[in-house]
Amino acid sequence: MACVVAVHGIGKQTLGEQSLRRLWIPALNDGLTRARSGAASLLTEPDLAVAFYGDLFRPQGEFLAAGDPPYTAADVGEGLEQELLLAWWQAAADSDEAVVPPGADTLVATPRSVQAALRALSGSRFFAGVALRAMVFDLKQVSRYLTDPDLRAAALARVTDQIGADTRVVVAHSLGSVVAYEALCARPGHQVRALVTIGSPLGIENLILHRLQPPPVTLGDRPRGVWPGSERLVWTNLADVGDVVALVKDLRPSFGDSVRCAVVHNGATAHDATAYLTDKLCGQAIANGLS
Repeated sequence: MACVVAVHGIGKQTLGEQSLRRLWIPALNDGLTRARSGAASLLTEPDLAVAFYGDLFRPQGEFLAAGDPPYTAADVGEGLEQELLLAWWQAAADSDEAVVPPGADTLVATPRSVQAALRALSGSRFFAGVALRAMVFDLKQVSRYLTDPDLRAAALARVTDQIGADTRVVVAHSLGSVVAYEALCARPGHQVRALVTIGSPLGIENLILHRLQPPPVTLGDRPRGVWPGSERLVWTNLADVGDVVALVKDLRPSFGDSVRCAVVHNGATAHDATAYLTDKLCGQAIANGLS
């Protein structure tokens, strides 16, 4: 088994294990180089397994049709999807002065408010160049994972199947951090030494945190997610200031003070996985798990 398992995020349904491996290995090695871990510590292809689940979200192909479904604002579902969209809008407005913030009287459940949110986000730096239908499709990937038991089980199996006795590090991006967290919780006794989450939405209360499996416990007046491994596991969480998906940058209130949280700077590509992977702090966390 590989010593490092990578778990991708949303929007990767048209890729696959091999294409993601070609993207991640150079970025991982750049991060390891920044951490000065030494040439002997650089990863080769056999060292990295990609737990790919994106195809579970890809519509079945049909002749004369391709790509994501032609979603519109009307396809944003009530409840989780609309609430997450509003949270993205607020987060984008907080970090990007060009984004008009949602008004205090905004009711995102109305079609007009959904359209306003999508229009505002399309003009943000974070979602620049992202088509409306792709934005809605990403929303639906998050909601489907959290609300469709069969899809959730299938995605979890893709990750748990890659975690073996030789796995020392799990690196997980975006929605993949949710899948990876639940997969580690579902494998008591695993030997993973380092969990590295990047651009993670795990700390979003109600929308994500309260829907995790296993569910968080209540300590005082706050929910607390269970620890995804033994006391030896070192969990590092990295978030860019402008990463709208990683709404909550500090996971310690939700998972305990043992989570090592840091803010990084990815420039214009705030949520891009490779930008996170090339950071020195990411490389150091991975190197420590492999040492």
